[in-house]
Amino acid sequence: MKQVIVFSVFLFFFTPCFSQDELPDSSKTLDEVTIRSFEQNRSLRSTVTTVKIIESNNGDRYNKTSLVNEFNTIAGVRMEERSPGSYRINIRGSSLRSPFGVRNVKVYWNDIPVTDPGGNTYFNQFAWNNFSHIEIFKGPAGSLYGAGTGGLILMNTLSSWQPGASLEYITGSYQLQNIFASVRYGKKENMSQLSFAHNKTDGYRTQSQLRRDNFSWVTKLKISERQQFSASLLFTDMYYQTPGALTLAEFKNAPKDARPAAGAFPSAIAAKAAINQMNFLAGFSHTYKMTRDIVNQTTFYGSFVEIKNPAIRNYERRSEPSFGGRTVFSYEKKEPGIAWQFVAGSEFQHGFFNTLVSKNLNGNPDTLQTNDDIVYSATSIFVQGDIGLAGNFFINAGFSMNKTKVSFTRINSYPILTQTRSYRNEIAPRISVKKVINNGLFLKATVSRGFSPPTVAELLPSTGVISTSLEAEYGWNYEMTLGYELFKRKLRLEATGFYFKLNNALVQRRDSSGADFFVNAGDIKQKGIELTADFSGSSRKGFIDYYTIQAAYTRNAFRYGSFVRGINDNFSGKTVPSVPANTFSALADIQSRKGIYSNITYYVASKIFLNDANTALAETYHLLGWRIGWKKTVRKKFKLNFYAGADNLLDQHYSLGNDINAAANRFYNAAPQRNYYVGLSFQWVKLTKK
Repeated sequence: MKQVIVFSVFLFFFTPCFSQDELPDSSKTLDEVTIRSFEQNRSLRSTVTTVKIIESNNGDRYNKTSLVNEFNTIAGVRMEERSPGSYRINIRGSSLRSPFGVRNVKVYWNDIPVTDPGGNTYFNQFAWNNFSHIEIFKGPAGSLYGAGTGGLILMNTLSSWQPGASLEYITGSYQLQNIFASVRYGKKENMSQLSFAHNKTDGYRTQSQLRRDNFSWVTKLKISERQQFSASLLFTDMYYQTPGALTLAEFKNAPKDARPAAGAFPSAIAAKAAINQMNFLAGFSHTYKMTRDIVNQTTFYGSFVEIKNPAIRNYERRSEPSFGGRTVFSYEKKEPGIAWQFVAGSEFQHGFFNTLVSKNLNGNPDTLQTNDDIVYSATSIFVQGDIGLAGNFFINAGFSMNKTKVSFTRINSYPILTQTRSYRNEIAPRISVKKVINNGLFLKATVSRGFSPPTVAELLPSTGVISTSLEAEYGWNYEMTLGYELFKRKLRLEATGFYFKLNNALVQRRDSSGADFFVNAGDIKQKGIELTADFSGSSRKGFIDYYTIQAAYTRNAFRYGSFVRGINDNFSGKTVPSVPANTFSALADIQSRKGIYSNITYYVASKIFLNDANTALAETYHLLGWRIGWKKTVRKKFKLNFYAGADNLLDQHYSLGNDINAAANRFYNAAPQRNYYVGLSFQWVKLTKK
């Protein structure tokens, strides 16, 4: 019955992703977006690299507390939220290593590495107005971005900059209070943006409050015809509670409750389980056109993170300063019938962290358990070549050499010893070929190798046991993409098949006390199909001005190859946990000439196995969201937008962000049931003379 309701709603209300500004035809604008990944710096139509794009305009469909729903509209990508503020990003299975946070995915913001030297990314430090353009690359990106097997995310702030100011307020269920403000000043040769975001909610469950205050400043200056300077600063202060996972019985009977006391461990409420997090990130880039054909871009950055985490088992305090740089030289030449580019550069990161773990006494640090100084460095050297022949045949090939080194010094016990481990000289090649068969049909093929050493959080998990014996995971990825454009490029179809065999795969486990640790599985065979469709159109007459329908389907067949642990644990051939076999998303938006608009969002995920033995699972769930609003433009420069929406209209009872291989079968983190929000935004755009 629910499927019938969903289908009926889609027949009645259809369309997606529109801007708060006047809407151009998306069939024209999509190819005009400049793709930055792998130093392509060209339109989507002319690139070899396959990326998916999220823009601030087509992300404007929800209550803007997180990017979960936006990411889940992309085939092969799944973002999870264990509780407000606690995110995981899964790109083709990459969240296997991520019980908490984002790992094994390289993230950059305005050319600054956000992923720290230890391999962890605090993605929750970002607010909705910190970006205008996100590129997502699936699969190993090591040929230009160093170690990693789980994908790449590039975030950019000024890609659709226009002078003016905006203010937005959203309120809704669970005491939701969101405020967004930004000021954009300067001109095209000297542009800047200041932004502020405040997010607050009590959360669906007990002990799940969130408060996040976010400030950013980004500027780009044209110094001369040959030089450009840009700088970015991001500061986030946030606090979010962690309610803990539930057993199946608790999840069914009392999903709103926090984890209760069990055995020697207190409840999440008694432990005051939460995370106090402060992030500071600052960096600058200098672009210099050395000759007509040679350009260099050099970036330097510094980062500081402070974490205080009273948890059920202990109280952890982390201090994580780091710094690094990246330099890229590119040589580009265009001749009749051929265009080619050569890129070479390097990236270096260095971090010196300290982790203090104490006994948790009613939410306060008590007896010291461990005190570790951690030094982690990562270096990558890369080269890449790119050639285009007569506009219909493109080749992109490159490789990198990577070295990482980590040392742990436990300074609370004597004698003081240092454990060191190096992962070095791993070559990560990638080659992509694209053939434009005719004006609307193209074929792409990619072969790449990924290499990813253990992160600091995996080498020093919550057991407190330093695990420098862990090996790096690696593997070869093969994929092919077929794309077709019809009806003057208003309908876009794309199909991708991939196979990735991952060796020494790092997999998270739990001990009897619930502490996480990691082991190397023998190998994982990851096979999948990703299908996307996008249809958009506009009308010069009538009530309807603009409409779009988008759909994305993912089929995953991820299996352990040889994975034997001890005498009784043989998981060979089992389905890899945490990854649904099937996901489907659909977006449908419509906008009228009177300013009334409607957004429909539908997402379904099939059952998910929750442990390596495949004896526990989370059931299939269907999510339906709807937003309706009205926009008005006055004198071309004042824009008003009022809207109201609802998420989980089908009132599904489901778990999002499950704890994998959890002790005592505590797998489930209940997600919000039906909830509502309303919002009002005001935008002033400074008109420029033509």
